[in-house]
Parts: sequence; structure tokens; C-alpha cells
Amino acid sequence: MFIATLLTNPETPNLDRATVESLRNAWGGGDAIWLDPGIAAEFPLEAIPANLWDVWEGLQSLRVDLAVQTATGRKKRLLIADMDSTMIQQECIDELAAEAGVGAHVAGITARAMNGELDFEEALRERVGLLRDLPESVIAQVIRDRITLMPGGKVLLATMKANGGHAALVSGGFTAFTARIAEVLGFDENRANTLLIAEGKLTGAVAEPILGKAAKVQALEEISARLGIGPEQAIAVGDGANDLGMLGLAGTGVALHAKPSVQAQCNIRVNHGDLTALLYLQGYCRADFAPC
Repeated sequence: MFIATLLTNPETPNLDRATVESLRNAWGGGDAIWLDPGIAAEFPLEAIPANLWDVWEGLQSLRVDLAVQTATGRKKRLLIADMDSTMIQQECIDELAAEAGVGAHVAGITARAMNGELDFEEALRERVGLLRDLPESVIAQVIRDRITLMPGGKVLLATMKANGGHAALVSGGFTAFTARIAEVLGFDENRANTLLIAEGKLTGAVAEPILGKAAKVQALEEISARLGIGPEQAIAVGDGANDLGMLGLAGTGVALHAKPSVQAQCNIRVNHGDLTALLYLQGYCRADFAPC
């Protein structure tokens, strides 16, 4: 048995009953359940429809996301999340680079690296090198003035933890940022790269080994083992090429507002919903959301 989930941005609740019922009828699905009126609905299916991706494409023009997944085991015990452009709306290295006067150049490298066009580790070393001599105090300034949370993050964490879940923030960014974001959102742990600092300034180097694609997979494996669960009991979310390994290994891998090459390799793509989409995909109703 499978479950088809339709959802959209909670700020623009435009999922109508006609759309849901039309698709349910076309696919011969069971009764639709509204997880949140105007925002998310689901219905059971006996098989994955042959025209799934054609329908997905058509719904994108309506700003509606569609996912079909196995019905059993949807509620997960582990959330493992990327940070940049996932739990926050920015790329922290791009924001630091803007303060260093090389914002556009670094942002271009970041975009190519996240789309899988460049080796992640070499691209990170190159970008960090351009931050040399930036005062350490700029980090706190960027966190305060430039970083904003992705909508839905707090309720995602609160709801999963209220239901016995564990949350890990695993980023190719920097510990100076993940420590703060983890604290604000309620993550149980965080892993990231460390910017090297000497005499109050960035040295232009990052501690080795770099936490990249393989390290994210390793983190998922290690944390799952420590919790006594398998990776299939995890839901992972990310947007970049360096997230593909953990997205593929987790029981549910969600490409959230992801780069084109990343979307092409993921079966669950959320382009319009926010982070609460991860709750709807697990079968949570709005009434199940924990206060935060």
C-alpha cells in the first residue's frame, strides 16, 4: 500500500478539494484525508501510478507538491537535516563573504558546488580562503543581522521530539552557525566544519577533514546506530549535491527547494511547502503539531 500526499505553502493555502478528488479518482485511490484544509491532504493507493512524474509536473504549475511513498513506517524516529538553505534561508558562507566584499564571487561558487558542478571540499577551501583576515566578530554580526530561519522549522522539531524523535543538524557549513541554529530550533546535536581563527581573525582555512557528502552519510549511520534504529527510520532533508548521500540512505529523503540536479535524483521533492511538509509527509495532521 502507498500514500499520495499533496501539499502547498501554508502561507498561500491553495490546495482545493477539486484537485485532490480529481487525482484520487484518476488514480483509483481510497478516501482522501485532509491533514490541513487548503494546505495538505493524502489518500491511499495500491500501486505507484505510471504517470506519477507527469502529474507531478502539472501540479507544480499550480504550486502544489506531490509525493507518493510506502504507507508503512512513515513516522520517523530521527530527523537529520542540512542547515544552509534548509533550516535557514541563507548560505552562511555567502553571508560572510558579503561582509568581506567578495559576496557575488563566493555565491557563484556556492551555487555551482550545491548543484554538483564542483567538488564540494575543494570549493569550500577556495571560498574559505577568500575570507582570510575577516574579524571573528563578524560571525556573530552575520547571525544577528543576516540569518533567518526557514518557516516551519520550530514546529517540525517540536512535533518530532514530542513524539519521541531525535534531531541532528549536519551541515557542510560551520560550527559557529550550527551551534546557534541548533540551540534556537531545539536540535539534540549538530555537526559541521570549523573555521580556523588566530588573533581574532579568520585564517582563511578550515579544519580537516572537511564534513562533506560522505561525512553526512557517516553521521546518519552513526547516529542511527547509537539510537538503536536503522537509517530507514530516519527522515533527511537537504537541498544540495552534498546532501544526496544521506537523502538516499534515509528511509525518507526530502529535497527541499533543492537545486535542479538534486531534485532529479530524489523521489520526494518539496518546492512550495515549508518545513512543516516533513510532518505532513509522515502523516501528521495540523492538530498533531506541538506548540513551539
